[in-house]
Amino acid sequence: MSELKISDAINTTCPWSGDPIKEDSLTLYNGAVVGFCNPGCRDKFEKAINHFEAALVHARHEAV
Repeated sequence: MSELKISDAINTTCPWSGDPIKEDSLTLYNGAVVGFCNPGCRDKFEKAINHFEAALVHARHEAV
């Protein structure tokens, strides 16, 4: 995967804090580059998404 670039981010402010995004705090989500104000906010987002996706997989498995 190529390095993520701030110019490709779909947002300019951090969804958690509202502060400007930074180059070292980017992640890829559903094919889009999403920016955060610091790596901590990025990591909090990734943890929340992973938790949610795991819950969906579990719920779908239970429904079968």
